[in-house]
Amino acid sequence: MTDSQTSTKASPADLAAQSRPRPSAPAVPAAPVVPERCTGAQSLVKSLEAIGVDTVFGLPGGAILPAYDPLMDSTKVRHILVRHEQGAGHAAEGYAVATGRVGVCMATSGPGATNLVTPIADAYMDSVPIVAITGQVPSGSIGTDAFQEADIRGITMPITKHNYLVTNPDDIPRAIAEAFHIAGTGRPGPVLVDISKDALVGQTTFAWPPTVDLPGYRPVARPHSKQIREAARLIAAARRPIFYIGGGVIRARAADALRKLVDLTQIPVVTTLMARGAVPDGHPLHLGMPGMHGSVAAVTGLQKSDLIIALGARFDDRVTGQLSSFAPHAKVIHADIDPAEISKNRVADVPIVGDCKDVITDLIEVIAADQAANGAAEYEAWQATVAEWKQTYPVGYTTQPDSLSPQYVIERIGALSGPEATYVAGVGQHQMWAAQFVEYARPNSWINSGGLGTMGFAVPAAMGAKVAEPARTVWAIDGDGCFQMTNQELATCVINDIPIKVAIINNSSLGMVRQWQTLFYNERYSNTDLHTSHNQERIPDFVKLADAYGCAGWRVDRAEDVDAAITQALGINDRPVVIDFVVHRDAMVWPMVPAGVSNDKIQIARGGAPLWERED
Repeated sequence: MTDSQTSTKASPADLAAQSRPRPSAPAVPAAPVVPERCTGAQSLVKSLEAIGVDTVFGLPGGAILPAYDPLMDSTKVRHILVRHEQGAGHAAEGYAVATGRVGVCMATSGPGATNLVTPIADAYMDSVPIVAITGQVPSGSIGTDAFQEADIRGITMPITKHNYLVTNPDDIPRAIAEAFHIAGTGRPGPVLVDISKDALVGQTTFAWPPTVDLPGYRPVARPHSKQIREAARLIAAARRPIFYIGGGVIRARAADALRKLVDLTQIPVVTTLMARGAVPDGHPLHLGMPGMHGSVAAVTGLQKSDLIIALGARFDDRVTGQLSSFAPHAKVIHADIDPAEISKNRVADVPIVGDCKDVITDLIEVIAADQAANGAAEYEAWQATVAEWKQTYPVGYTTQPDSLSPQYVIERIGALSGPEATYVAGVGQHQMWAAQFVEYARPNSWINSGGLGTMGFAVPAAMGAKVAEPARTVWAIDGDGCFQMTNQELATCVINDIPIKVAIINNSSLGMVRQWQTLFYNERYSNTDLHTSHNQERIPDFVKLADAYGCAGWRVDRAEDVDAAITQALGINDRPVVIDFVVHRDAMVWPMVPAGVSNDKIQIARGGAPLWERED
């Protein structure tokens, strides 16, 4: 929290509502006001119940053990025992992204807490609201290198919105209330609450705080009307405008408002890796995903625009490429709830601080009034130009004889499962193909690790998404490298009746690293071959692994068997399904802008010349 932020107060009903999806949802009733004598551990569980938590992903150990005894008696909070704390953190992320509620994970001190560092960092990079609760050694032992002691507060200081060390049991309800408020408001993100063991076993009087009063924290939600009017003026004056939509639109639950704005203005739109589904892929003005592996139309649309309207995006390097040559002729309207993001990478001509939904709603009102008075701006020539790029350079792939194309597998998963399914990806080639070849039509149907790029994300995040929305089909689209990092959570899924579906895109390699070795390291494949043994047997056998965990599992290596395998998986809902799709090893992700070069040098195939150079 910064000194420049001002105070805010929230009631118990407000806090409960923050764990619910936006827009409005029924608030959890406020906690009873009658003080109640209990232990700190009981106070923690009562606080979680009061805030509206229904699921905690965790793994017990010595320092957090006192909390697990009253947790066993709770009729409101379901605890899901994971097999590794990293799985708990990613499951909390999947739960949070799928619903908009604050996800919760729990671990013990020392290695239990440090195993949460990766998902906490992942949530921080991708603005995912989670609260991580960790046990700590007794307060008198802190700083003595006690058994399983780690300064988890210090470790996570750079990757949390805020964190707490609680050593007094009386402070537990306030810390939990504040943690959920901070995690779920403003730019969402992770908050850590570290509680010493003596605070958990000590006696206290539970009383839910009537308000949360944080003098240093007050995120701005409402945009300034002057900036909205100036943005509308630039939009009306532009001839080649483009909407650059980031994950902030998804987090703000602003997709419906965004579609109205796009339809009103008739301005072409691109959606980043974190914003897939914010505008349906089938919308005629949608140009696809921008960035290193974006579509030609999306990448070039940004490059050739004269006005970029960035909503909830942060101009990260994977989108901009060489920053100095990014969109050289474009003015920039940049709206974000986090003022630190505005002009961080690209200077904004019109900076707007505010919640994306409020920004979009206000833009619609001002632009509609301007159109009624002066007529709509005309972008027909620009629309025709980008439409021609989209038609001429579609995102596609080539097939290889006698081998299975990974893009085809993912394309068929999307086609047969439909837009109401949720697709969760690990990191690498399969992630990019899932972003490119599944047709997204709704927000929160695509969950992945964007900013941190965390391998092993898919299986536990899919587990969390399925717990959050049990009626939806949830696919974990994973690589064989990613899958081997966190597949132990299949046991969690089986035991807890969480029937996710896992598609392993198995190319026997660390595929994206191998692609870079092919393109930039003269095909010197150093340490990217994953599981081909000396006698050419597959190590491990994923079908046997699935069976060992109690999942349904089978292998597919022919294109003609893909549809039947996916259909069979869709029909199994009493246990997880694992399909080992053995795919062509040398398939690559295209288009591609090599790291650190201008987006004007986008290539659509290996060995091809840059599609076009920048026109000054």
